[in-house]
Amino acid sequence: MPELPDVEVYLDALRARITGATLERIRLKSPFLLRSVDPKPDEAEGLAVLSLRRIGKRLVFELEGELFVVLHLMIAGRLHWKEKGAKLAGKIASAAFDFSTGTLTLTEAGTKKRASLVLVRGEEALAAVDPGGLEPLTAGPEEFASALTRENRTLKRALTDPTIFSGIGNAYSDEILWAARLSPAQLTRNLDPGEIEKLRQAVVSTLISWRDRLAAEAGGGFPEKVTAFRPGMAVHGRYREPCPACGAPVQRIVYAENEANYCASCQTGGRLLADRAMSRLLGKDWPKTLDELERRTPEKSTFRAPRPGP
Repeated sequence: MPELPDVEVYLDALRARITGATLERIRLKSPFLLRSVDPKPDEAEGLAVLSLRRIGKRLVFELEGELFVVLHLMIAGRLHWKEKGAKLAGKIASAAFDFSTGTLTLTEAGTKKRASLVLVRGEEALAAVDPGGLEPLTAGPEEFASALTRENRTLKRALTDPTIFSGIGNAYSDEILWAARLSPAQLTRNLDPGEIEKLRQAVVSTLISWRDRLAAEAGGGFPEKVTAFRPGMAVHGRYREPCPACGAPVQRIVYAENEANYCASCQTGGRLLADRAMSRLLGKDWPKTLDELERRTPEKSTFRAPRPGP
């Protein structure tokens, strides 16, 4: 899912291309994309783009007359800049936004169509779309600590909850926790003030560094390689690969459609976090520490490490 750094780079590219331009037409190919009924898409046609902004992971196009077009890419939605009037070709094409300067297309891979398009009128209606999470790049230490500890959740859950923090998802939460040297399973209210501040600084530095890095990679062009798995990441998507800090193999726990990647040596004191499904299946054969994992062999145990995902 495109997260704060990716969305910011999308917005920068779009600002250079459509600020002041006219939205001439909205073409919808997927019937599942539009999630609002009033205003209708044709009411946006012919209006100029005044500005662009971000609400969490959503892209917001502000048009004349306080009309807002809100696009949430979810997991598989991706944007592409094309010549004006480009066709909506292929099974994954979902929508096209024809501007006076060119065409923005939306594609969504996979069978589950989760991307959404919402049109609202007025700032009050736009505020209702906001999940309410704290903006992590501008939050001060007290605001951050208050939001983090409002409920006693695991750090992974807290960072990715859009009602707590805005714009952080599965990928960058892994990188943030690695940078802070904190376990994804640590409870928020168990952190001392020093650890909370360390986490806040890791949030800011990780998101800013990746935003700047992605912008540099785009080089003024439109970002076409938006992905949750990048070679420069420390732990996310690097299961079994060596941690760049200590060389220990990166570990992973999988739950529902998400996962947490971490370094047991750097983040959990060498302890392996229990994967619910696998630890229940293997029982006593589930290794508790890195040392135990390294000692085990197929002859000594029925344990097999889960295969990495795609």
